[in-house]
Amino acid sequence: MIRRSLLSGLMAFAVLLGAAPALAQDPAVTPVRIALQTDLGVIVIETDPRAPITASNFVRYADEHRFDGVTFYRAMTLAPGMGLVQGGASGASNRVLPPIAHEPTSQTGLSHVNGAVSMAQSRPGTATGDFFIIVGDVTSLDAGKMTPNDPGFAVFGRVVEGMDLVRALLDAPKSPTEGEGAMRGQMLAPRVTIASARRVEAPAPQNQ
Repeated sequence: MIRRSLLSGLMAFAVLLGAAPALAQDPAVTPVRIALQTDLGVIVIETDPRAPITASNFVRYADEHRFDGVTFYRAMTLAPGMGLVQGGASGASNRVLPPIAHEPTSQTGLSHVNGAVSMAQSRPGTATGDFFIIVGDVTSLDAGKMTPNDPGFAVFGRVVEGMDLVRALLDAPKSPTEGEGAMRGQMLAPRVTIASARRVEAPAPQNQ
């Protein structure tokens, strides 16, 4: 985790890059909100500093506009009102950054509960620019739930606005033929474009 003593140095570097406003918050230290503007509306995701590597990776994709023009492309229903919706770079070579280290839920204390946002990966250490949003509680994706040594997936944030849209995506039409292996029949048709992903300010706390 980036130490607080280094934060001022990182801020100075951001100024040199001409990006100080966008990098005013470090996702490894404090939550950052990212608004995904889609064809159907806005989904706002807030990162969680308890998963600093994964949260920083997600924010970097947004800050570098690597999510602009990607899609939500998959919806897997496990039971009525329960499942996941997946989107992101989909392996595009001009968008993906190097893979990041895995932060299991057993380390972060996070869980795949309703609204959680987690990274897609084929195995630990392969996550890049694809993420999924949980609908309902799917804690079987947490570390150690399927088997004692199961690494699970890395939760790094939660949806704070737009869960109605996420639920609509889960129920959206899917192609019966697209997708390989277990993903066959889970591909959205049509896919839903993420036009932009940008930082937004959290609302000011209400006075009690």
